[in-house]
Amino acid sequence: MIRGLLGKKLGMTQIFDKDGNIIPVTVVEIGPCTVLDVKEAPKKKVTVGYEPVNETKLNKPQSGYFKKIGVKPLKYIKEFNSTDNSNYKVGNELKADVFKAGDFVDIQGITIGKGFQGGIKRWNWVGGPATHGSMHHRRVGSIGASSDPSRVLKGTNMPGHMGARTSSIQNLRVINVDLENNFILVNGPVPGHKNANVTVLKSQKRAWKSLDEQKVVHEHKRNPMKQSKAKAAGKAK
Repeated sequence: MIRGLLGKKLGMTQIFDKDGNIIPVTVVEIGPCTVLDVKEAPKKKVTVGYEPVNETKLNKPQSGYFKKIGVKPLKYIKEFNSTDNSNYKVGNELKADVFKAGDFVDIQGITIGKGFQGGIKRWNWVGGPATHGSMHHRRVGSIGASSDPSRVLKGTNMPGHMGARTSSIQNLRVINVDLENNFILVNGPVPGHKNANVTVLKSQKRAWKSLDEQKVVHEHKRNPMKQSKAKAAGKAK
């Protein structure tokens, strides 16, 4: 089974579980992805393509590659690990049925770009005094050392470009899988703007867990030796 697929973030909404609780979810469209290559050694891997593209936008090597394998040109190509390649052949379409409700997934995407930002917004600085003519409201202030080492240290938090970087959110739970529309609903936020391309991977840290499973609440017995003297003596009400 392939570990992940390519998809698109469609936006956020909320659903209700069987107990009437509100669950915030992100709707992610999975594929459809087309199998482009299957590898057995040294590790089992499956290469998939996503989102059709006009052949005029490809260079000659790219165009020749798709003609050679007999698949229509695709814009995004990515290779995923797999545990069993017996059901995968070049040209097969993979959809949302790769995932099921109760799975935990890691979703990777590019965050929303926010342009050039100051240190307070970018790094959560506290800021200077706002009154009495301080003239130091949202400024950087001193950033260098004195005579030693007489330079600004690398990695100092400074104003600069914010967002538009690759980010991964781990252990998001799949609440529902809509096979008809090829959607999955995951509990929580997903990086990127609406219609942003994302990579959805099955989590390697957490295994499948039934949505009907209830959290076990353990009752902790109180140690009488740690109670107050009054309670221990039975004088408390």
